[in-house]
Amino acid sequence: MPYAWQDTAPEQSGAVSFRLEIWPHQSLPPKGFVWVIGLAATGLALPLLAVVGTLALWGLLPFAALAVWALWHAIRRSYRNGATREVMDLDRSHLTLTRTDPGRAPRIWQTNPYWVRVALRQHGPVADYLVLTDGKREIELGAFLSPEERQNLHHDLDERLMRLRT
Repeated sequence: MPYAWQDTAPEQSGAVSFRLEIWPHQSLPPKGFVWVIGLAATGLALPLLAVVGTLALWGLLPFAALAVWALWHAIRRSYRNGATREVMDLDRSHLTLTRTDPGRAPRIWQTNPYWVRVALRQHGPVADYLVLTDGKREIELGAFLSPEERQNLHHDLDERLMRLRT
């Protein structure tokens, strides 16, 4: 699961406090990146061997290089977008949700967790759209997660909010 819960209150204090960190799934590790770029470059270079020593090579070479560069750029951009993080600090009196996106200032939402309700919406920008509301404002949570992960997170978050209220 691309999210993790931590109990942040000391055990002897008897207080209940949680921290949730959510991050996008990264399907291509750095070693895989090297392999993909290497295989793409090799796959585009093999047909060029047939035209080595001709003028056609200079006509085809820029397009092959552009294709490898575009693949490199797209994967690196995916890694940059993968740096998105949502961190929720939750205790009896405060809920603070901080979303950090690359190149943007962090967005912070604070409220009293007693009033927070968690809902899975069937009609939204994504399937099983997970939202938190305190009656005044509604925010999304984990939009980059898969529908199954949002369902599991909904269950986990509901359970922890109930533990805080009792």
